[in-house]
This record gives sequence, structure tokens and C-alpha cells, in this order.
Amino acid sequence: MPAGSEHVGLVPMIINWYVGWILLLTAFISGAAIGLGFHHEQFLGGYNSFRRRLLRLGHIAQAALGMLNVLFSIAVMPDDTPRGYAASFGWMMGGISMPLVCFLAAWWKPLRHLFFIPVTALLTAVILTLIIGPR
Repeated sequence: MPAGSEHVGLVPMIINWYVGWILLLTAFISGAAIGLGFHHEQFLGGYNSFRRRLLRLGHIAQAALGMLNVLFSIAVMPDDTPRGYAASFGWMMGGISMPLVCFLAAWWKPLRHLFFIPVTALLTAVILTLIIGPR
């Protein structure tokens, strides 16, 4: 085994740690920005409007998936195999694309058809994480 190769499997997990914390930071920022208008009853069409619901969902998904990326980075056995890299990528892709699709679909409704991207990434990530197992 080449020198330093024992840490190769940790690289994607370290990236998940950073992506997770960045998602949390941006969730707090987006929540603060969205929250500036929430005291207006008709903000973005009212409480039950499609646009407002998707913005709330995107903000919460950003925070929750950020936490799941951090959890993945510290709780799962490092796996220097294609499935390990795919799980890591799935968590990152899902964490970034889910809030992005929510925000974009709130802006332009036909973009809701892109939800298959984060859903597929997250389903793959969860299944592979279960296969990899805990530390």
C-alpha cells in the first residue's frame, strides 16, 4: 500500500463535512433573507401558496441535508470503493440539488419536474450508506 493511501477513503468524507457545514451556513442566511418578508400575510402569495411552501421546503431541506452530510462524514465507515464515493457524492448532490430545485421551482413552476435529480441522489446515498455501515 503506497504511503498515505490509508487516508484516500477519508477524502470524500472530509468534503461531505465541509459541504454539510456550508449548507447549514447558507440555510441560516437564506432563512434570514426569506424571513424578512414573512410578517406580511400575503408575502409570496400567502402562507399556503405554492411559491412560499417551496421556499420553506428548500430552506428546511438545506439545513436538514447539511446536517445529514455532516453526520455521514463522521458516522460512516470510510469506504475507498466506488460505492463509498457514490454514497458521498449522492449526499453532496442531494444536499445541494434539493434546495436548489425547491428554490428554482418556486421561481418557475415547470422546474418542479427536476425533483427526480435530488430524489435519485438521496435514495442512492441512503442505500449505499446502509450497505457501508457504521464506524
